[in-house]
Formats: sequence, structure tokens, C-alpha cells
Amino acid sequence: MTDTETERARPEPIKAVPVRHPGRWVTIAVIGLITAMFLHVLITNDQFRWKFIFFSYEPGKRGVLFTEPVLEGLRGTILLTVTSMVIGVVLGVLIAIMRLSDNPVLKIVAFVYTWFFRAVPRLVLAVLFGNLNILWNRIGFGLPFDHQIGRLFGIDDLNAQFYSVKASDLLAGFVAGMLALGLSEAAYMAEIVRAGIQSVDTGQAEAATALGLSRSQVLRRVVLPQAMRVIVPPTGNEIIAMVKDTSLVAYVPVSFELYFQLSAIKARTFVVFPVLVAAVIWYLIICTILMIGQFFLERHFGKGYGATGRARQRLRDIGVEQGGRIPMDGGGAT
Repeated sequence: MTDTETERARPEPIKAVPVRHPGRWVTIAVIGLITAMFLHVLITNDQFRWKFIFFSYEPGKRGVLFTEPVLEGLRGTILLTVTSMVIGVVLGVLIAIMRLSDNPVLKIVAFVYTWFFRAVPRLVLAVLFGNLNILWNRIGFGLPFDHQIGRLFGIDDLNAQFYSVKASDLLAGFVAGMLALGLSEAAYMAEIVRAGIQSVDTGQAEAATALGLSRSQVLRRVVLPQAMRVIVPPTGNEIIAMVKDTSLVAYVPVSFELYFQLSAIKARTFVVFPVLVAAVIWYLIICTILMIGQFFLERHFGKGYGATGRARQRLRDIGVEQGGRIPMDGGGAT
């Protein structure tokens, strides 16, 4: 075969035509138009009253966003979020372990708890806990049924309570709101933790048990560290949701809470929309910080998972076996 015939037999180069996506450009144009309209409303509409929000809503005072009552409410919201989530996480882990227990009584108790607190709205729970003091005059710690037991022995005024407090002082305000949110959150955290524990291969626990670890050690050192990859993302979502749900305790009522304080300013100044915008701004700031923290936590607990993570971990293992380290930038082993 001559050179001319060989050149004729070669196929022509493929002319690759890029795939066009006109729908994407239409979507971008629509989004850009909506964004421009939104920014135009923010800048030109006087009803937002940005000066009232950021600079001064009364002569000689700061903007409503930075007044002392609002900052106090902000601190109360953060404190309520932290305490409620601590109760929810600790109690949720215990309930999740009870749900996974072989003891039928513990499983039933845990199931009833999650059923009740997941079924009742948090607003109803907040109002309910705020009115629990109707059931008792005082709440004490000590011998139960002490008055009934005293009457059996002819003692009418037997008091076997080591400590007691007025129910109206304990089950009101901040404590009532914290208990309502914390106990409700525990039901959701129990399901999140249970799902995370069940995502870990049972062979991991069996191998750890075969090595002589107790059940608590297996849970703390083997199962939970691996389950955190599944637990952290929904837990971050629950924390963000808790920040927003703290506004429900305004119906208890809890006075040092962000939405309550802004509502008080709204009622005093008769300025409605800018005060609501100020509430939105503070909630956006808090939730944005939490989202950033959630991102780094997910990245930390997600190391070694997924196709890329497994490949990198395998390369590290090979490097250790060969007595060196294989760098991740494509260089040679050292």
C-alpha cells in the first residue's frame, strides 16, 4: 500500500461540537432579573427605614439592631439555644441507646417518649410547660407521698422533703422554655443518633468485642466516632432550627429573648416592618455562623469516606507499608 493510499484510509479528525444549553442562559437571565428587582426594592423603598434599623430609631440612640434590650435578647436566644441543645443531645443519645437495647421495657419507654414529643408541636409544648405550675404549688425532692405516709403513723404535718421550691418560680419563663425545647429536641436527636449508630457495620462492634472491649467502650471508641459522619449534618440542621424555634418561647413568655424584645419595640414605636427586618438580620447572622461551623465539622468527620477519601487513605496505607509517605500532590515517595 502506497503512502497516498494510507493517507486516504485514515479517518478524518472528529469535529467535536460543544453541547449548547440555552435553558441555562435563560435561567441565569431570569435569576439576574429577579435579583435586580429585589435589590431595587431594598434600595429605593423607604418602608425599610434602614436608618431606623442601623443608626437611630430615637434621637441620641443607636439603631434598633444594636440597642441594649435587643442585645440582651440576643444573648438570651444564644443561651437558650445552647442549653436546649445540650439537654436534647445528652438525652437523645440515652434514648437512642435505649431504643437499640435488647431490654423490651427500655425500648418501649424510648419509643413512647419519641412518639409523644415528635407528635406535639413545640409551640404547644412551650405554652404547656409555661402553665405546668397549675398542677403543683411546690415541687420538692425527698420522700414521695410524705403526707399520706405521715397520716398512717398519726403525724399530720410530716415533711420529708429535702428541698422544695414554688412551682410558679421554677416552671416559668426561661426554665419552662428551655425544658420544652430541650425535651422536644431529645426526641429528634434520638432518631438521628439511632440512625448514625445503625449505619456502622455490625462487624466493627463484633470485632471490638472479640478484642475484649466492653459494650460501653465499643460504643464510645468504635461505633460513635464512625457514626459521627452521619450524625453531624442533621445535628447541625437541628441546631439551626433550634435558633429559630427559640422565638416560640415568647409565648411562655420569656422576656430576655430576641424576638420578644423586638416585639416590645414594635409595640412601643408602632413601627412593624423594619423591626421584623431587624429580627431577620440577626437570625441570618447567627445561622450563617452556625452553617460555617457545620461545614468544617462535616469536612472533619468525613475524612476517609467517599471514593476520593478511600483512595487517599489507601495510598497512605501503602506508603506506610513501604516505609515512606506518598504525597497527595502527585510527587514521588519519600
